[in-house]
Amino acid sequence: MLQLAISFAGLGERDRPDLKSERIAAGEPDGALDAVIAGVGPASPGPYGVPQAESLATRIETALREGLADAQAVARMTSGARSDADSLHVLVMDMHTALNALQASIASENIDGARVYGINAEDRARIAAFMRGVNSTRALKFDHPGLATTATRAGERLVLQNDIGTTDAHVLVVHVENLAATVTYTDVHLPRLIFFQEMLARWKVKWNDTRSRSDAAFEDGVYHLAVGSFRAATLEELDAYLAALGSRLVFLIDWNRARKRLRLLVAKREVGKLLAWAAENGVGHMAFLRMGGEQAVFDALASLGKAPASFGARLEDLLGRKGAIEFLRFALRSSAELLMAGKPASLVLDGLRGELFGYFHSAQQTVLDHASEQVALAIEMASGVRDCLLAVRLSGAEARFAHNAQRAKLWERRADDLVNLVRELAQRSDQAASVCALIEATDDVADELEDAAFHLTLLAGEIPPDAVFEPLTGLAGLLVEGTQEYLKAIEAARVVRRGVPRADVQDFFEAIHRIVRIEQQSDEIHRTVKASLLDGACGTRVLFALGELSRNLEASADALMHSALTLRDYVLKDVMAA
Repeated sequence: MLQLAISFAGLGERDRPDLKSERIAAGEPDGALDAVIAGVGPASPGPYGVPQAESLATRIETALREGLADAQAVARMTSGARSDADSLHVLVMDMHTALNALQASIASENIDGARVYGINAEDRARIAAFMRGVNSTRALKFDHPGLATTATRAGERLVLQNDIGTTDAHVLVVHVENLAATVTYTDVHLPRLIFFQEMLARWKVKWNDTRSRSDAAFEDGVYHLAVGSFRAATLEELDAYLAALGSRLVFLIDWNRARKRLRLLVAKREVGKLLAWAAENGVGHMAFLRMGGEQAVFDALASLGKAPASFGARLEDLLGRKGAIEFLRFALRSSAELLMAGKPASLVLDGLRGELFGYFHSAQQTVLDHASEQVALAIEMASGVRDCLLAVRLSGAEARFAHNAQRAKLWERRADDLVNLVRELAQRSDQAASVCALIEATDDVADELEDAAFHLTLLAGEIPPDAVFEPLTGLAGLLVEGTQEYLKAIEAARVVRRGVPRADVQDFFEAIHRIVRIEQQSDEIHRTVKASLLDGACGTRVLFALGELSRNLEASADALMHSALTLRDYVLKDVMAA
């Protein structure tokens, strides 16, 4: 009223509202208020002239004080802080605890672990169904408190209550009436409440909007409440739902602690999926927490000489996202299965170390697989250049050279793709990074051989003199032999490690030695070719093509030796010394 009065001050009296209908709707009986807006004088410097202004100001102040007093009273009544004066909310929580103790003392019977009193005969099957679910997964909490269940009847409804954990605000109550079951669930963690709802998604539960309540007694000063209704078609379906509901409760215990621990290992977006997988597969997260959670993983990494590259780095930084998820699924499952079977914690930890070793070893083998494929491409390219030189005097040589150059170009691109694959793997795995240099060095071999295939096409049908042709053919043959020896060395590197038979180690080092000798021989042949080209027996075009061809083959032999020595150093320092 005051706001509108000031708005119309200085304006004409036409169309001024009187708020009479609003006053009547608000239950205000004073009809004199209807003249306030009409009686405001025109605007001018100084205060406005508002009828009944003093009375209105007094009434506003009184209403504000009463509202504030009411709000403070509500805050006192609903406070859960025991450090303040006693409150209605604290009384309710204390009564809840006292009622639980009373229920335990007056329970007339026990149905599969549920403390029961005052039920009807038809309630027994419903209670048994719910407890069948609770007991099917109860062992997964180990010795953690929680899952105590009471059952009684309130009028026409069976009431099941489960104190999931030890928090006052983490309780589940189920009201069962005829074929309907209504779940009331409270939780201090909204993400866990959502997780609980998602675990029951297949049952088409109808959830009301989640309500949040402020309370300083709980974490973050708030707790959340959700009510979900399920109506079954038959008693069998109702029992199946109650069993499913009971079986999910164990996966809520210490859920938030598990979520925080797992976030130290993988990205936040993956943690919920991991916990959902653990629940769906009946392994849960409690065993993993008992083993130390993320610390058990870091200890296993340390025992293998592995660790995140920097503070704050996660397991996925070492194994990649997919590898980290697969390993953590293994950790969750093996921890649960072995501890449930009564196996010692040391056996679980040994299993984690062994599994991690497998992941790192797998990364190494993947890189060696790519290296083998890359060398196989180099063998084909070297063989193609050699075969073209051998066919230089045959009809159709030009077409053969062009076809070989086209194939070499495709193979060189495939070799580049392998380099990129290994570089991506190296970003996620230290083991892959240590052998990444192999792929990069061998890529130089492929580059030079592809250039050699191109320079062959520049001969344009001209036949080189024997003094150049013969040593060039021999140089190309050396490259074929060298790439074949390198492939043998890579395959030998797969099995070479400390303690393997001496013959396997000898095969590896002999292959490396032959590659070094081939590089030395290629240097000599390259000098012979250069000397022959300077004799002047070749035209300018052939001189350029053969000179570049010889240089490509010699450079390829150099790169091959560099690759072989890189492989030797890796085996000596990273494999045999481990």
